[in-house]
Amino acid sequence: MNEELIEVRNLRMEDYEQMAEVTRRCYAGIGGLPWGLQHIGKLLDLFPEGQLCVTVGGKPVAFALAIIVDYPKFGDAHRYEDITGKLSFSTFDRDGDVLYGLDMMVDPDYRNMRLGGRLYDARKALCENLGLRAIIAGGRIPGYADHASQMTPKEYIARVAQKDLYDPVLSFQIANGFHVRKVLTGYLHFDTESKAYATLIEWNNIYWQPKTDLHKRQRSLVRIGLVQWQMRPIESLESLLQQTEFYVDAMGAVRADFLLLPELFHMGMMARFGDATPAQAIRHLADDTPAICDRLSQLAVSYNINIIAGSLPLKENGKLYNVAYLLRRDGSREEQRKIHITPGERRWWGMVGGNQLRAFDTDCGKIGILICYDSEFPELPRILADQGMQILFVPFLTEMKNGYQRVRLCTRARAIENECYVAIAGAVGSLPKVQASDTHYAQSAVFTPSDYAFPGDSIINEAAPNAEALMVAEVNLDLLRTLHEHGTVTILKDRLPELYQLRWNGPEAND
Repeated sequence: MNEELIEVRNLRMEDYEQMAEVTRRCYAGIGGLPWGLQHIGKLLDLFPEGQLCVTVGGKPVAFALAIIVDYPKFGDAHRYEDITGKLSFSTFDRDGDVLYGLDMMVDPDYRNMRLGGRLYDARKALCENLGLRAIIAGGRIPGYADHASQMTPKEYIARVAQKDLYDPVLSFQIANGFHVRKVLTGYLHFDTESKAYATLIEWNNIYWQPKTDLHKRQRSLVRIGLVQWQMRPIESLESLLQQTEFYVDAMGAVRADFLLLPELFHMGMMARFGDATPAQAIRHLADDTPAICDRLSQLAVSYNINIIAGSLPLKENGKLYNVAYLLRRDGSREEQRKIHITPGERRWWGMVGGNQLRAFDTDCGKIGILICYDSEFPELPRILADQGMQILFVPFLTEMKNGYQRVRLCTRARAIENECYVAIAGAVGSLPKVQASDTHYAQSAVFTPSDYAFPGDSIINEAAPNAEALMVAEVNLDLLRTLHEHGTVTILKDRLPELYQLRWNGPEAND
């Protein structure tokens, strides 16, 4: 048994003679010249953890060499001598962003033992542990010589990727999660088997994050608080703000990162306006929007929580909008206007839709906000997903269970098709004296994609239906990064832009 023991370890100088012999056998078709002893010594001095060896029964039989480089200094059109500093390795940079693969070889007598896969796994672990952005290498295509007269390198690579052709190097790289960025010409001028062509291959570290202020690094675990608001008559703005602060205080006590309020959560104040028509009453209500936003922004800072302030009516240039506000805990704020206006909103209140959409940066990842009806149009969440959205917040207001089911079922689909979390929060209860918003039904919840890493029913948590409630759910953003690359299905990666595309025609949000 011990004779067949397989070990992955760092390369040692005493492995050199065996490595040289393996090199001669692996590269016999292009000269078989081994690395110089001085080159291996330099690599071990500069970057010992990047030089790998696999032993079988104690015998070194597979090897991988790598350095760290500041890749933007070289770009995608580099040659091998550029990236290695003509084998001086003066290009090695501990503060670089890429683990660059210099060589990988497996003794031909041991090629049915998946040793190359073990070397790639070790490289990937090293890349992740060092916090590097990617692994990049120039890959040989030794099978191309047999097809060079019939097809271009690009055509050859495409057919290998489709498994129509087999290449002993490229097929193995693709199977190990690498993708081809481009074709390199003149990469290794002596590589007659590849006709001096090479593939620029890349494996992306999905856990990589740009180096930033260590005190502001994005968290993996994010805690979301939802308020299932009980509608009741509210006599004054101060009463509304006191009730809101109670919820903010409760969520701050459990260290929630976000608090989501329902759409038009303050409709209980409409009862103050007596015989006014619904259109007049909601415009009176809009007069309080600036004061509500200012107070909620203060609470976000005081309680150290990001608040998505449901939605509030906004009067601007004679028009009435339904607007959700993001009030960050650093005091900054953003807004997202409802784009699709329901027939009831137009008929009762004369509301109009906004025409801007974007994902927002926060200290807990990138988020999107869509108000109620907007979540029923799959185009909007997909545009936000293309901008990197990780959590979609949907404040809603529905009168009956059938309206709620539209929001619930559509948002669950949005979580799956956009590989993101979705949090929804609505209001419950009755307002007998408020026309157009007298009954309400809700069951607030946080939904997930559907894969092994998530709950079997794709629901992290949900409130009791149609009752006042506070609810907390914790989401893991690292699971989304893994899903994007290694899920049972990879929806965002598997789209076919050559067949169909989605384009935003409205103005950009920062115009």
